[in-house]
Amino acid sequence: MSMAKRTDPQSPAPHAADSHDLIRVHGARVNNLRDVSIEIPKRRLTVFTGVSGSGKSSLVFGTIAAESQRLINETYSAFVQGFMPTLARPEVDVLDGLTTVITVDQQRLGADPRSTVGTVTDANAMLRILFSRLGKPHIGSPQAFSFNVASVQASGAFKVDRGADRTRTVKRTFTRTGGMCTRCEGRGTVSDIDLTQLYDDSKSLAEGAFTIPGWKSDSFWTVRVYAESGLLDPDKPIRKFTKKEMQDFLYREPTKVKVEGVNLTYEGLIPKIQKSFLSKDKEALQPHIREFVERAVTFTTCPDCDGSRLSAEARSSKIAKLSIADACAMQISDLAEWVRGLDDPSVAPLLAALQRTLDSFVEIGLGYLSLDRPSGTLSGGEAQRVKMIRHLGSSLTDVTYVFDEPTIGLHPHDIQRMNDLLLRLRDKGNTVLVVEHKPQTIAIADHVVDLGPGAGTAGGTVCFEGTVAGLRAGDTITGRHLDDRASVKETVRKPTGALEVRGASAHNLQGVDVDIPLGVLTVITGVAGSGKSSLVHRSIPAGAEVVSVDQGAIRGSRRSNPATYTGLLDPIRKAFAKANGVKPALFSPNSEGACPTCNGAGVIYTDLAMMAGVATTCEECEGRRFQASVLDHRFGGRDISEVLAMSVTEAEEFFGAGEARTPAAHRILERLADVGLGYLSLGQPLTTLSGGERQRLKLATHMADKGGVYVLDEPTTGLHLADVEQLLGLLDRLVDSGKSVIVVEHHQAVMAHADWIIDLGPGAGHDGGRIVFEGTPADLVAARSTLTGEHLAAYVGS
Repeated sequence: MSMAKRTDPQSPAPHAADSHDLIRVHGARVNNLRDVSIEIPKRRLTVFTGVSGSGKSSLVFGTIAAESQRLINETYSAFVQGFMPTLARPEVDVLDGLTTVITVDQQRLGADPRSTVGTVTDANAMLRILFSRLGKPHIGSPQAFSFNVASVQASGAFKVDRGADRTRTVKRTFTRTGGMCTRCEGRGTVSDIDLTQLYDDSKSLAEGAFTIPGWKSDSFWTVRVYAESGLLDPDKPIRKFTKKEMQDFLYREPTKVKVEGVNLTYEGLIPKIQKSFLSKDKEALQPHIREFVERAVTFTTCPDCDGSRLSAEARSSKIAKLSIADACAMQISDLAEWVRGLDDPSVAPLLAALQRTLDSFVEIGLGYLSLDRPSGTLSGGEAQRVKMIRHLGSSLTDVTYVFDEPTIGLHPHDIQRMNDLLLRLRDKGNTVLVVEHKPQTIAIADHVVDLGPGAGTAGGTVCFEGTVAGLRAGDTITGRHLDDRASVKETVRKPTGALEVRGASAHNLQGVDVDIPLGVLTVITGVAGSGKSSLVHRSIPAGAEVVSVDQGAIRGSRRSNPATYTGLLDPIRKAFAKANGVKPALFSPNSEGACPTCNGAGVIYTDLAMMAGVATTCEECEGRRFQASVLDHRFGGRDISEVLAMSVTEAEEFFGAGEARTPAAHRILERLADVGLGYLSLGQPLTTLSGGERQRLKLATHMADKGGVYVLDEPTTGLHLADVEQLLGLLDRLVDSGKSVIVVEHHQAVMAHADWIIDLGPGAGHDGGRIVFEGTPADLVAARSTLTGEHLAAYVGS
């Protein structure tokens, strides 16, 4: 009997599971968000826009991504959660429809000296297995090709308890073959201490031979322990020491000595310097000590391994005439071709996986890197794209990918490639959330959320939600500036001189000779990896009085804030102390004036083991961070906690005139306002600042440096379209004040505003490293002879 044919023309009712097609956020209050409620479509590309500091990252990373991660962590047992970072629930009323979030942010990859592009992407691990299987001669397991594994040999005896008072002695020998170079311990460089920076060898110890900062001649613990140890002649010039005295002076093991009846430890100068200066984080040292360390310590390529980090045995094993050191030193695009030429059925799956990883590098625009490149030298944009590689071939679908300005550090030519990757992730059925400022990427969005209207306390609300066409027609700051186009300068400034660079060959530069004009705004441009940073950071001649503002991360804890980072707190503390006749230390939340209950943090952190820690406002100081007695001291009618709560704009007015007039503080505040940070509060923790805010904070601090040449590395990073105009005004003011400004930049508005453009290329890696154009922006547009010229011409509408 056949089944009756169904003739019901009506489609079946939608399945309940298909109704969850939105991520709903209601009442988000993280950082400066003000009860934000939005609905984000799933399996679509949503771009979040708004001025720097408007709350984009707080909504996408601090709310949606943070809660997804917390909920995933909660699915593990309490035991496993104890090994995971504790995450607090974001301040939000309702979060509904979340999926698993994969975050690809701009956090720099660890700058550990042993970390390379190969180790952070697993490409190195696959190469090690490949060489351990196919390398001739065969030298051992994959560990034998690892520069992080040392070769060890050990032998000994141990007792095995057999119970009932019976034991048996067993002898064992253990060997492990590692690939680490023994001279540099897998670092590729060896450090040496320049002895001439430590002492003047023409003087004796009694005459004060030491030139080490802080080593005073009467110091019991440093200088006198050498002079009065009895091991050395204090009246003999150091250059006349015998071989034995020199050995004791520089390298002697810790030895107990008596100085004026006090027991002290004598230690050779080199190990003592290494412990007291070199084992500490260089960035955390005081400026004069950091300067001494940079002078005294020299780093040179390891002569044994020639910088490859690997032992001679690891370098002796080869496949198709290449060692693993040669493979890691190759440009990745060339290495991908070499791997494609290998054909061995016994390792076919491994070759396929390695091929996919290397091809992903090329596809994402990083084919110019090499696997031995230290990960700490990658820019924020390069680090983000390296993290993307592991997700490109992923079979996961229905997950949420969150990107933080993925186009950072990309030439307009490369942005299209990045857009294609974002769309590919979406088309696999994923939700893609992107925080972005570039119109080229905003244009491909299915849905746009614009936050603002301002930054800091003036932001945190949703100004627009809808399509790109709706944003363009809407009356928001982003909508109004979306189609902004800068015009090429008709008249350009005349140079006052030139910085001569001759035979520059750092990284991929191919013997570049160029005169960088002084007294004007010069823009260095070119595709990612063409050699721009190598030219401005590695090739400008020494002694040029250069102030360099790079993209390195700002170091600072949750106790650091704009007032402490810029040095603004010093003149403020002194002004308070002078007005009240007390010590300046009272007016620091990290010193004597701190509230004893919360130690000046303003909040009390409670660790709840495997559950999320809780931060509660300190009840004694009510979050003000100071002792009550300190707040009785006033200056200009305000106490110190009220001053730290002011915005930069308010403080600029407060310290600029009247009884609170403090010129030293006012100068720093003017610089903060100049870089567009007028909305920041002086006491806001650095950990809450966005990437763009941190870079501009760094720029503000460097503007006071004595130097005639400013080198800025992509200062538009994290800047909204509306803020780029303000940045151009700032660059103009720097040039008009007699400075020379050199900017490494991809933003067409900055190129159009330049007096002189130097374009590197034509490609990346070994295909770049040459000057392909020098001249004015108008000449570049007219010639259209380079990729940059074509994109700039399209931008200005020529």
